[in-house]
Amino acid sequence: MKYFTMDELTHSATAIRKGIDNTPDSKVKANLTALVANILDPLREAYGKPIVVSSGYRCAKLNRAVGGVARSQHLSGQAADLQSAGKSRSEHKKLFDLARKLNLPYDQLIDEHDYKWVHISFNPKGNRRQVLHVK
Repeated sequence: MKYFTMDELTHSATAIRKGIDNTPDSKVKANLTALVANILDPLREAYGKPIVVSSGYRCAKLNRAVGGVARSQHLSGQAADLQSAGKSRSEHKKLFDLARKLNLPYDQLIDEHDYKWVHISFNPKGNRRQVLHVK
């Protein structure tokens, strides 16, 4: 983990505010480590600027609290929502386009709400390479 830490991948203001323990178990930590090694660190290296993880791992209680889907890959530590440090939608689009150009082994790459953030996931058991745009 060159550019990302376990703390930033598990941090949640909502969890803190609501008193939710969002501590990952060893399986989730392994998935987060694989996500960083295969997706996040290579993307950050190519982007050349900081990338903010706005949402990484979510325990089930936290996922419900933020309105996440029941089968979200965030629950297993296989997904992260990303933003540029400046939180510019045009920069988020650059992240999205760069992930495609680099041919990263993502499971899903999702433009969320016209590049409000970028969702990217990695499944150590195999990746579907889905590219989606959610309005």
